[in-house]
Amino acid sequence: MFKRDEGIPQFYLNPKMKYAVIINTKEAETVWNALRFGAAAISRDHHVTTFLMGPAVEIESIGNEKFDVKKAWTRYLEFGGEALSCGTCLQIRQMSSNESCPVSTMDELVRLTEQADKTIVFG
Repeated sequence: MFKRDEGIPQFYLNPKMKYAVIINTKEAETVWNALRFGAAAISRDHHVTTFLMGPAVEIESIGNEKFDVKKAWTRYLEFGGEALSCGTCLQIRQMSSNESCPVSTMDELVRLTEQADKTIVFG
């Protein structure tokens, strides 16, 4: 007899993946799709952390009638998605972080990508 997990790839023993999603645009369709991807991954029991950098830190003002970014953002957060904002990018725009998307650093982004199973960049 063999142990239950003997010979079984680790992926099958722990199917949850950690995704780092980096958004670096304020183009509405791209941001909308990034957030939809994040929500879909969470719905499949994966862990998703989104890092907003560059113009994406303006996420609360991104969107239009065709691509409802605000709705996608709310859904992503309600599903349990985590989010971080580039502190320098916020400073350049004279913006501050908010509760749903705290300020972060490049060191934190490096840590996030080191710990992620997959890193996906939009923008």
